[in-house]
Amino acid sequence: MIKILIVDDSNFSQKITANLLKKYIPDLELYFANNGQEGYEKYKEINPDYLFVDLLMPNLNGKEMISLVKEYHSEAKIVVVSADVQKSVREEVEQLGVLYFLNKPFNDEKAIFICGVIRIDRNE
Repeated sequence: MIKILIVDDSNFSQKITANLLKKYIPDLELYFANNGQEGYEKYKEINPDYLFVDLLMPNLNGKEMISLVKEYHSEAKIVVVSADVQKSVREEVEQLGVLYFLNKPFNDEKAIFICGVIRIDRNE
Protein backbone atom coordinates (compact mmCIF):
# COMPACT_ATOMS: atom_id res chain seq x y z
CA MET A 1 0.00 0.00 0.00
CA ILE A 2 1.40 3.38 -1.03
CA LYS A 3 0.74 6.28 1.35
CA ILE A 4 0.28 9.70 -0.23
CA LEU A 5 -0.39 12.96 1.57
CA ILE A 6 -2.07 15.68 -0.50
CA VAL A 7 -1.63 19.19 0.89
CA ASP A 8 -3.79 21.83 -0.77
CA ASP A 9 -6.10 24.51 0.60
CA SER A 10 -8.63 23.74 -2.16
CA ASN A 11 -10.88 20.76 -1.39
CA PHE A 12 -11.73 20.63 -5.10
CA SER A 13 -8.04 20.29 -6.03
CA GLN A 14 -7.57 17.64 -3.33
CA LYS A 15 -10.44 15.58 -4.81
CA ILE A 16 -9.21 15.93 -8.40
CA THR A 17 -5.68 14.90 -7.42
CA ALA A 18 -6.92 11.99 -5.28
CA ASN A 19 -9.30 10.66 -7.94
CA LEU A 20 -6.69 10.81 -10.69
CA LEU A 21 -4.02 9.12 -8.55
CA LYS A 22 -6.47 6.35 -7.56
CA LYS A 23 -7.42 5.88 -11.21
CA TYR A 24 -3.84 4.88 -12.09
CA ILE A 25 -2.63 3.38 -8.79
CA PRO A 26 -5.57 1.67 -7.07
CA ASP A 27 -3.71 0.51 -3.94
CA LEU A 28 -3.31 3.95 -2.37
CA GLU A 29 -3.82 5.15 1.15
CA LEU A 30 -4.61 8.86 0.81
CA TYR A 31 -4.36 11.54 3.47
CA PHE A 32 -5.23 15.23 3.22
CA ALA A 33 -4.20 18.52 4.77
CA ASN A 34 -5.64 21.98 4.10
CA ASN A 35 -2.53 24.11 4.68
CA GLY A 36 1.21 23.85 5.11
CA GLN A 37 1.19 23.72 8.91
CA GLU A 38 -1.37 20.93 8.99
CA GLY A 39 0.52 19.19 6.17
CA TYR A 40 3.80 19.28 8.07
CA GLU A 41 2.18 17.86 11.22
CA LYS A 42 0.46 15.08 9.25
CA TYR A 43 3.69 14.32 7.40
CA LYS A 44 5.47 13.68 10.71
CA GLU A 45 2.51 11.64 11.98
CA ILE A 46 1.93 9.32 9.00
CA ASN A 47 5.32 9.33 7.21
CA PRO A 48 3.85 9.07 3.68
CA ASP A 49 5.72 7.59 0.73
CA TYR A 50 4.92 10.67 -1.37
CA LEU A 51 3.84 14.20 -0.65
CA PHE A 52 1.81 16.25 -3.17
CA VAL A 53 1.98 19.95 -2.29
CA ASP A 54 0.37 23.14 -3.52
CA LEU A 55 2.50 26.26 -3.02
CA LEU A 56 -0.08 28.99 -2.44
CA MET A 57 -1.67 28.20 0.93
CA PRO A 58 -2.48 30.04 4.17
CA ASN A 59 -0.67 29.66 7.53
CA LEU A 60 2.45 28.06 6.09
CA ASN A 61 2.93 28.15 2.33
CA GLY A 62 4.07 25.15 0.33
CA LYS A 63 7.65 26.31 -0.07
CA GLU A 64 8.02 26.82 3.69
CA MET A 65 6.42 23.44 4.36
CA ILE A 66 8.73 21.70 1.87
CA SER A 67 11.74 23.24 3.66
CA LEU A 68 10.51 21.94 7.02
CA VAL A 69 9.77 18.48 5.62
CA LYS A 70 13.22 18.28 4.01
CA GLU A 71 14.86 19.29 7.32
CA TYR A 72 12.85 16.58 9.08
CA HIS A 73 13.38 13.92 6.39
CA SER A 74 15.88 14.83 3.66
CA GLU A 75 14.80 11.90 1.47
CA ALA A 76 11.12 12.96 1.37
CA LYS A 77 9.59 12.41 -2.08
CA ILE A 78 7.72 15.59 -2.93
CA VAL A 79 5.68 16.49 -5.99
CA VAL A 80 4.58 20.11 -6.33
CA VAL A 81 1.24 20.72 -8.04
CA SER A 82 0.78 24.47 -8.26
CA ALA A 83 -0.81 27.27 -10.24
CA ASP A 84 2.28 29.40 -9.54
CA VAL A 85 4.15 29.14 -12.83
CA GLN A 86 6.84 31.77 -12.25
CA LYS A 87 10.21 30.47 -13.39
CA SER A 88 11.95 31.86 -10.29
CA VAL A 89 9.51 30.08 -7.97
CA ARG A 90 9.92 26.81 -9.87
CA GLU A 91 13.73 27.05 -9.65
CA GLU A 92 13.62 27.91 -5.96
CA VAL A 93 11.38 24.95 -5.17
CA GLU A 94 13.40 22.57 -7.33
CA GLN A 95 16.52 23.57 -5.38
CA LEU A 96 14.77 22.29 -2.25
CA GLY A 97 14.92 18.82 -3.77
CA VAL A 98 11.39 18.10 -4.99
CA LEU A 99 10.91 15.23 -7.44
CA TYR A 100 8.70 17.12 -9.88
CA PHE A 101 6.95 20.44 -10.33
CA LEU A 102 3.62 20.06 -12.14
CA ASN A 103 1.45 22.99 -13.16
CA LYS A 104 -2.23 22.98 -12.26
CA PRO A 105 -4.61 21.78 -13.36
CA PHE A 106 -3.63 18.23 -12.46
CA ASN A 107 -5.09 16.12 -15.28
CA ASP A 108 -4.98 12.61 -16.75
CA GLU A 109 -1.78 13.28 -18.70
CA LYS A 110 0.09 14.48 -15.60
CA ALA A 111 -1.41 11.70 -13.46
CA ILE A 112 -0.30 9.01 -15.94
CA PHE A 113 3.21 10.48 -15.94
CA ILE A 114 3.61 10.82 -12.16
CA CYS A 115 1.97 7.44 -11.43
CA GLY A 116 4.42 5.86 -13.88
CA VAL A 117 7.27 7.50 -11.96
CA ILE A 118 5.87 6.20 -8.66
CA ARG A 119 5.49 2.66 -10.06
CA ILE A 120 9.09 2.67 -11.34
CA ASP A 121 10.31 4.07 -8.02
CA ARG A 122 8.42 1.35 -6.14
CA ASN A 123 9.71 -1.35 -8.57
CA GLU A 124 6.18 -2.30 -9.63
